[in-house]
Amino acid sequence: MSNLKKYILLVLAVFAIDCQQRQEMEKLPVDAFFKAQDRTSYRISPDGLNLAYLKLENRNQNLYVEDIQTGKARKITNLKDRDIGFYFWVDQDELIYFKQTDPLKKLSDIFIVNKDGKDTRQLTSNERGQIKVLEDQLIDDQYILISSNKRDSTVFDVYRLNVRSGTMEMAAQNPGNITSWTTDAEGKLRLATSSDGINETLLYRESEQSSFKPVITNNFKTAFRPVAFAFGSPHVVYAISSINRDKSALVEFDCRTGKEIRQVFASDTLNITDAQYSRKKRKIAFVVYQTWKKEKHYLDDSVKALYQKLDKLLPGTETRIIDRDEAESVYIVRTFTDRNPGAYYLYFENANKLRKLSDFNPAIREAIMCDMKPVSFLARDGMKINGYLTLPSGGASQNLPVVVLPHDGPVRRDLWGYDPEVQFLANRGYAVFQINYRGSSGYGKEFMSAGFKEWGGKVQNDVTDGVNWLIDQKIADPRRVGIYGTGFGGYIALSAVCSEPELFTCAASNSGVINLFTFLKSIPPYLKPNLQMFYEVFGNPLTDVDKMRHTSPLFQTERINIPVFIAQDVKDPNNNTSETVQFVRNLQKRKVSVTYLENEGNVHHGKDDTNRQRYYHALEQFLEVNLKKK
Repeated sequence: MSNLKKYILLVLAVFAIDCQQRQEMEKLPVDAFFKAQDRTSYRISPDGLNLAYLKLENRNQNLYVEDIQTGKARKITNLKDRDIGFYFWVDQDELIYFKQTDPLKKLSDIFIVNKDGKDTRQLTSNERGQIKVLEDQLIDDQYILISSNKRDSTVFDVYRLNVRSGTMEMAAQNPGNITSWTTDAEGKLRLATSSDGINETLLYRESEQSSFKPVITNNFKTAFRPVAFAFGSPHVVYAISSINRDKSALVEFDCRTGKEIRQVFASDTLNITDAQYSRKKRKIAFVVYQTWKKEKHYLDDSVKALYQKLDKLLPGTETRIIDRDEAESVYIVRTFTDRNPGAYYLYFENANKLRKLSDFNPAIREAIMCDMKPVSFLARDGMKINGYLTLPSGGASQNLPVVVLPHDGPVRRDLWGYDPEVQFLANRGYAVFQINYRGSSGYGKEFMSAGFKEWGGKVQNDVTDGVNWLIDQKIADPRRVGIYGTGFGGYIALSAVCSEPELFTCAASNSGVINLFTFLKSIPPYLKPNLQMFYEVFGNPLTDVDKMRHTSPLFQTERINIPVFIAQDVKDPNNNTSETVQFVRNLQKRKVSVTYLENEGNVHHGKDDTNRQRYYHALEQFLEVNLKKK
């Protein structure tokens, strides 16, 4: 090879590397990460011939129906300044939708409309209470089961709503302690759960003409969630249960004897979180368990074969079936990875063909997004803590600016998958560290209960120990560690800088809980039966006064000495805006650098892109000023 050719190849190689590095470091605009979806909530008609979805037009959201064979779509609602909170196919020709009347109080009016947009009828009007659908299948060609707290704001009764006439009749009155209701495959009300605040009791009846009788009682820390009644055995239910075990299992349970019949699927190391029941096949299709990601254990070979075919058609991506027709031959499929928010597809099983419906967010380019990797470390008391680490692109893996991103709570967790905040922060050059601190769900009841009454205590220690682990690994620059969260994640962020002021460079909180007393007072009336449970999780405001005050950031402002970003949803019922303003003023009096931003509504959800972009631009600037400099 001539020297000239060698020189040309070298120049091309250098150019290719330079292009790759520039692509890796390319910044997407803020609005690319946080766009409201144009089309959402796809649902297929029972006969598999029509597809419904919600479409955002300017700031108005309306319901569309599309003929699957022709692809022709029609707009069947024309709402202005009101969202559709929920909808479903009530039969193959009609849809029911909830038009929000007061989003803050979660109030809606219910309408029914033909799939061609004609014959719209209002079924409920100016309801004082919330309405939830218990059973969306049509019973006797005229009824659906709903629950509502319109009679008494503190409890939910069950009603039969006649979708032909709009009349509602009481199906079951709540005596005051029922927290959930469950139907059988025919839509008959057969199970209920009562609570005394700490203990939960399963109630069962043979038929709707019988009275509910107690079956079994457990402490709220123990899970028992019915999934479906077993076909041919009307007194047997499949349930996700942690009774007499740490990790939840799928079991068969006899409601007459109150005894577990058998374990359908169980493991000492895997925590079962969900199960899919097929009405058509009348059996459990699979269970879902959580390790570092959601995984399935199949109990039906035909369902396993279905997902295997999807995996071949959609390689390298996670697939979730989000809806199907009654014949279980036409499916709506959602895909995603940690670097791609994914897309929606129609899947025709008989033909083994896909039709793409829409991208979740077409502005995202997977090539410049970052991998979310599972990590774990030992807390100071030896407990194993799991989480995720997302490193920015560009090659560097040490001495990085870090944003710790604690999740909201209680008893929630972070999971592997696409997260727009994680990718936004990584795209800006930060390593993003997510910690499933003790008290998080998905790891068993011992791990979950280990976080109770440890807000500001061992929960906070887990976060501190995680950051120190990241520093020991040489990944984090100890002079550039920030922490940011929403809700209880915001609480953890502010508590972190109270308890470890030297560890963090800055902190950001979005609608963070700053006063545990105020949070407990804000619990809505219909959750009052669970009030003692909340006291077990957070603390009792009568007997744990000193501890709760010591761990509420509102009363600890003298311990905060680093720059703070505070964003407040002025419509958030769980926070007191005046307390937040006072918190900010107290910091400012001490010359602490505070960026304060008020938002009208939730910046993470909804259709207000302007509000959302304003928020993330402000957060970006705050982190840039405080973490990018050395």
